[in-house]
Amino acid sequence: MDIPKRQLEIPNTVIVNIFGKLDENVKKIENAFEVSIVNRDDFVQIVGLSQSAKVDKALAVLQKMVVIAKKGEKIDDQQVNYLIASLEDEHFEHIEKLNDDTICMTISGKPVKPKTVGQKKYIDQIRKNTIVFSIGPAGTGKTYLAMAMAITAFRAGQVNRIILTRPAIEAGEKLGFLPGDLQQKVDPYLRPLYDALHDIMGAETFQRNFERGVIEVAPLAYMRGRTLDNSFIVLDEAQNTTPEQMKMFLTRLGFNSKAVITGDITQIDLPEGKRSGINEAVRILDGIEDIAICRLTSRDVVRHPLVQKIINAYEKTEARAAYKERERESRRLRRRGRLL
Repeated sequence: MDIPKRQLEIPNTVIVNIFGKLDENVKKIENAFEVSIVNRDDFVQIVGLSQSAKVDKALAVLQKMVVIAKKGEKIDDQQVNYLIASLEDEHFEHIEKLNDDTICMTISGKPVKPKTVGQKKYIDQIRKNTIVFSIGPAGTGKTYLAMAMAITAFRAGQVNRIILTRPAIEAGEKLGFLPGDLQQKVDPYLRPLYDALHDIMGAETFQRNFERGVIEVAPLAYMRGRTLDNSFIVLDEAQNTTPEQMKMFLTRLGFNSKAVITGDITQIDLPEGKRSGINEAVRILDGIEDIAICRLTSRDVVRHPLVQKIINAYEKTEARAAYKERERESRRLRRRGRLL
């Protein structure tokens, strides 16, 4: 039987970007599709190493990498993993267009762009709708992309203020007495928002706008009784709101304002027995015009590749536990029926 082979022309100007440091990019493709990839002058040869080798799939991934590299984009570990994982998806044909959507530039000159199709849909929903709920696991860019959109709207003069808030709930820890004034007490809860602002806007520009009052970072409790006009509002960690707090927040929205609510429903830190406000809000508001609900998954994780594996492992364990609990409840009901 002939060994399957394919050949792809890759310009020398992008070959280093394609192969990656110590050839780590092509090694991922080789392992995923059971092929060998060898560079010969301006051509790359892909050779199947087994009967189950997927030479054409490896070729398709490499072709997308060439298109992305020719645009001047640096190909990293996350991007290669995502291309491999997305190969069977209907959006794979146009996946390179993700790199065409630059939201803004960070203070260091790095472009902020959606890195997955899920993130692209999230950004598009923010552009089209007044209220957007973004639900997904850690590392999917929920908060960071919302912050980038808020800063972009502010710079463009679309809003006059950026208001960032989150509930001050301890993540399963008792922090005890915190020294300092009220702002210093709540700052630790708001640190992720500060980090994103500093990264995109720069510490000095943020501080200047913060002192002018056009950027506000505050705990959710500070929102009560206010009407927020001409503002871009981001509610982070919304899984830790109660239904009453969520209703209070949503009814603060004023004219010419936009709100993005982010949350990870697998990391709820509310006291046992308390319902999460984001779960109830999504159920009640689903289908209302100008309100969008974006659900990101582990496929949209853009942190270290291990984060995606950790999330998947937890999801499988939780799904098994839920299945066993349903089975126990079913057996209990059957026994009860026999006794009656």
